[in-house]
Amino acid sequence: MYELKGEDLSKRFGELKVFSKLNFDLHTGESMAVIGPNGSGKSTLMMVLLSIYRPSKGKIAYLLDGKEMEENQIRASVSLVSPYLNLYDQLSGEENLKFFATVAGENITGKEIENLLEKVGLAGRGMDLVGGYSSGMKQRLKYATALLNKPAFLYLDEPTSNLDAAGKKIVADLIEEYRSQSIIVIATNEEEEYHLATKQLRVDK
Repeated sequence: MYELKGEDLSKRFGELKVFSKLNFDLHTGESMAVIGPNGSGKSTLMMVLLSIYRPSKGKIAYLLDGKEMEENQIRASVSLVSPYLNLYDQLSGEENLKFFATVAGENITGKEIENLLEKVGLAGRGMDLVGGYSSGMKQRLKYATALLNKPAFLYLDEPTSNLDAAGKKIVADLIEEYRSQSIIVIATNEEEEYHLATKQLRVDK
């Protein structure tokens, strides 16, 4: 059983207060929507949870069976989907997946790549260069990349960005599929996405 705890989390950049005194406690099988208007600090909180930023105050704890996880364990258990993540346009979809799997220390077979691409609605497009993908196709490929390590902690920043109705359904289906085996945190200001999570955390100043 995995657990993610935030205790009195606050973040400042100099004199600018981004958010303060956030508390949450999530276990495997639970999901949380981080909600608030643009500029309220949702993406910043995600970066704090991913240790890209350090909290100004408070503590984040990743636990496995009640014991705090080591940094290398956390890195191997976490995945992120975000509009700001970059793929390699000069590589095909399959080559991107193979590259990111190698970076993560994972081995992936051709059949696994096929299954992932089908799961995100990119069946038959794996050999195409990503530079020729639409923005929605790139977003779908980011989901395939995020699922390579079967994450215990799945972070989704603006999860349906650039996606059409079919893409949004794929995201909802993926969240439902992985909900029981992961802790999922969703940063969104779209009310239609609030229901994708079992809990809500409002972020404001």
